[in-house]
Amino acid sequence: MKLFLKEKSLLIAVQAIQLIVILSIFWLDGFRDIHLFLYSTFLTFFLLGCYLIYDYLTRRKFYQRLTQPFESLDESIQKTDNVPISNALDELLHKQYQLYQNQLKTLENKQEEHRRFMDQWVHQMKTPLSVIELTAQNLDEPESSSIREETERMKRGLNTVLYMARLRTIEQDFHIKPVNLVKLINEVNGDNKRFYIRNKVYPKLEIENEAITVETDEKWLFFIISQLIHNAVKYSANKSNRIIISIYERGKEAILEVKDFGIGIPETDKRRIFDPFYTGENGRKFRESTGMGLYLTKETLNILGHGIEVDSTVGKGTTFRIIFSETQNITNL
Repeated sequence: MKLFLKEKSLLIAVQAIQLIVILSIFWLDGFRDIHLFLYSTFLTFFLLGCYLIYDYLTRRKFYQRLTQPFESLDESIQKTDNVPISNALDELLHKQYQLYQNQLKTLENKQEEHRRFMDQWVHQMKTPLSVIELTAQNLDEPESSSIREETERMKRGLNTVLYMARLRTIEQDFHIKPVNLVKLINEVNGDNKRFYIRNKVYPKLEIENEAITVETDEKWLFFIISQLIHNAVKYSANKSNRIIISIYERGKEAILEVKDFGIGIPETDKRRIFDPFYTGENGRKFRESTGMGLYLTKETLNILGHGIEVDSTVGKGTTFRIIFSETQNITNL
């Protein structure tokens, strides 16, 4: 209604000025019938009011559409009033909607091509890395260990690139099923055995119930746990020789906890540790940091519907907890 009155304010003003001018002409000409003046004024504004009411009622949906935000893009192509201005707006919005859909489809196709390229490239790079790693086994120490250390670092980097490329289409990559957390942790520890030995930091398992099972995607959770363990070991090296991996229940929730006794996270960095490409003070000290590991972890957990908590004290260590809600904890079902 406000938009309608604002649009018609000039018309109302012109009508009022026109009436005043006409009545002034009659007054200056010597015509002094006040009753006729009042009747003319009433009749003018009565007819104007009837026109405005009719105009508003025939275009009410049009004005409501202009003042109320769309809840979805599909609403932009809905028909409004059957008047010329409304039809013109409907046609314009329909063309814009089609243009948007075409551009969106083009971008999605390009993104999918990019994702497929990254998948192929990462898998192609893993083959020569495996060959280099096998070749390094025949070399003398410490050259052999140094080469294998670098190849492992490159593999972790390639995996990060791969999961980053898949993040935008993560829903298509999900396979939700019951996953035993103890079994998965053992697989992660086995995959990182040399990483533990090289950094002289070793995991200690604290398991409340070996049967704790949750509904999740095993592959993505494997990646998330690996990220948390790599960070825990990296920031504990030369300060502590252990990290603690705990699996327990808190109320009806299942908790997977990774605790280290390393350098901790500065207070100024805590709010931004999940931001993409943010490395913070610790990242500047450890040149390997890309700032993407925790970002991928948080984004993936959000999509999976799992929670994450962080406790950290500078100089004492950091604790990350992955929280599986009551509906995801199927241990006691």
